[in-house]
Amino acid sequence: MPALDLGIFKSYDIRGIYPSELNEDLAYRVGRCFAPLLQAKRVVVGRDMRPSGERLFEGFARGACEAGADVVDVGLVSTDALYFAVGKYGFDGGVMITASHNPARYNGMKMTRAFAEAISLDTGLSEIRDRIAAGDLPPAAAKPGTVSQASVLDDFGEHCLSFVDRTKIKPFKIAIDAGNGMAGATVPHVFKHLPCEVVPLYFELDGNFPNHPASPIEPENMADLQAAVKKHDCDLGVAFDGDADRMFLVDENAELIDGSTVTALVALSTLKHRPGARILYNLICSRSLPELIERAGGEPVRSRVGHSMIKATMRERDIQFGGEHSGHFYFKDNWYADSGMIALMQCLEVFSEADEPVSRVIAPIDTRFRSGEINATVRDARAKMADVERAYAGAKIDRLDGVTISYPDWWMNVRPSNTEPLLRLNVEGDSREIMERERDRALALIRT
Repeated sequence: MPALDLGIFKSYDIRGIYPSELNEDLAYRVGRCFAPLLQAKRVVVGRDMRPSGERLFEGFARGACEAGADVVDVGLVSTDALYFAVGKYGFDGGVMITASHNPARYNGMKMTRAFAEAISLDTGLSEIRDRIAAGDLPPAAAKPGTVSQASVLDDFGEHCLSFVDRTKIKPFKIAIDAGNGMAGATVPHVFKHLPCEVVPLYFELDGNFPNHPASPIEPENMADLQAAVKKHDCDLGVAFDGDADRMFLVDENAELIDGSTVTALVALSTLKHRPGARILYNLICSRSLPELIERAGGEPVRSRVGHSMIKATMRERDIQFGGEHSGHFYFKDNWYADSGMIALMQCLEVFSEADEPVSRVIAPIDTRFRSGEINATVRDARAKMADVERAYAGAKIDRLDGVTISYPDWWMNVRPSNTEPLLRLNVEGDSREIMERERDRALALIRT
């Protein structure tokens, strides 16, 4: 085996270029370590549409079986369908073979324990990495496990619909861009139960991404969806990323709806079904979001950015729903895992009850102006954040995640990247003029 590139073991998953960084042999070694780490007897494995996925599955399954675990292959699924399978059917753990929104040459693995509890570097991934790096694989089991197949997408579709009253969903005309990713497989299993007309874009599963990258958080990758909404006179548009766990919306005018606003829509649906519930949001979501949660009778809970912290906080504080600006939406009744499809169902419920165009539904929610996340390369992130604090000494300052500077009519957050010499800046103002002024001032300070 070539020298192990430890850099492919990320904070929350394994991800690297196939086959130079991640290949069948490494997948085999991961399987040999994964099953003993969890003391797993039954493991469920799914994969996305990338051409290398089947070979990585074969390597992982061989290793897990040699370690004594039975492997259930659920085939081509979305990441949220894999999480569903782990929780619903009581598996000891699960692995999704995917590189999410990354280019075609990449692949990876997202791992969970029982109840779809994510495995990160801090909760087991580093142990797998270190054993492989040391050549210290656990011994083979006296009785190897077996591989079997199962289908989960029909049950997954029913699960997603259980979060809403499907009889109240109106016959919307919806353009859906699957980006040649796994939404092309999952959307039909959900929408066959709804009266909506789907205008499909790029539903053909193709891990080479021949049309555009499956990364809808980049505005340029939403252009085809926006054009389809206008061409077909749709009520709204939806885009999923490659492994279909994240979801992004545009309104009937093909205007982008940001993640804070989608979080607000899902919060409204959640609070209708669970009055008084706690709703979590990360600290770079709009100020409008906690204001809406309180008006709707819920309890807003502010969190750091990142799914491992969010899921842990949700479990600790019995939080019903959590949302991030990045298109990740987490649900207590989904084993605290994220699902773009469940979030979409809840948005459709809100739009159906409002009985007016999507743009009018979100107008009273989306009342401020945001910069979006801007990355700036710096030599010393810690020193630069100290400079920011000194420059805004008269502001309200907190350090929950990086540095948040708050004034009555605007705020900003500056936080370091975990993996690169970058600072990430987010600015929001009560007017576009305020936002742009303070964005430019902050960037000038950071880049000096």
